[in-house]
Amino acid sequence: MRCRCHPSVTLVGYEARMAKVLIVEDERDLSKVLAWNMKQAGHEVVAVATGAEALIAATRERPDVILLDLMLPDISGTDVCRAVRRSADLKNTAIIMVTAKGEEIDRVVGFEIGADDYVVKPFSTRELLLRVDAVLRRANRESPQDKESVEFGRLRIDRGAHRVFVDNAEIELTALEFRLLTTLHERKNRVQTRARLLDDVWGIQSDITTRTVDTHIKRLREKLGVAGNYVETVRGVGYRFTDSPTAEA
Repeated sequence: MRCRCHPSVTLVGYEARMAKVLIVEDERDLSKVLAWNMKQAGHEVVAVATGAEALIAATRERPDVILLDLMLPDISGTDVCRAVRRSADLKNTAIIMVTAKGEEIDRVVGFEIGADDYVVKPFSTRELLLRVDAVLRRANRESPQDKESVEFGRLRIDRGAHRVFVDNAEIELTALEFRLLTTLHERKNRVQTRARLLDDVWGIQSDITTRTVDTHIKRLREKLGVAGNYVETVRGVGYRFTDSPTAEA
């Protein structure tokens, strides 16, 4: 499936941070269109057609963003995503899945294994460029304080290392779960609606349903175990991170 775009697309008034973008797409014409438009937006581009090439290029180039097709001729895009997320050297690389697989379960799985965003083919080049810009802005919003380790009762969040501990035991979270947890923690004692979380955690113009938020909150609580009670449900509204760790059960 192709994107709804043409190589002569220009985005009037579009500004983005320059970044290195790795395009993983086996459809040659689409890859060329994506590369041309990313370069026009000021990004440095590396394009490959297979999962094996993607892993080599990611290790060598250390891209800021990977545009990842899921249906590749060798290694699946989901396996590529998992491998990137296991790499300490690529922990700051954003992954945007670009695929024809548009069912909600596909999106949920994509976010669960560590995708930062999910774009379904056919798509507009303008939207994809804006989504690239959005993940770059989120990565760039970290302040010096954000890199410090913060403790809350039995929970410790190491922002710089993207690691979470409960009672000094490390908890394995996906990139999206980590972002969900830190967003809730930063807004302690303030109710976050599902729509607000979709916008702030999943990114711009997200068209996944609010049930996805509930699913991820449930999984996050299960992984946090005794610290899962810090995330409270506000019935009919959304979720809230408790103001005090003494509220744990």
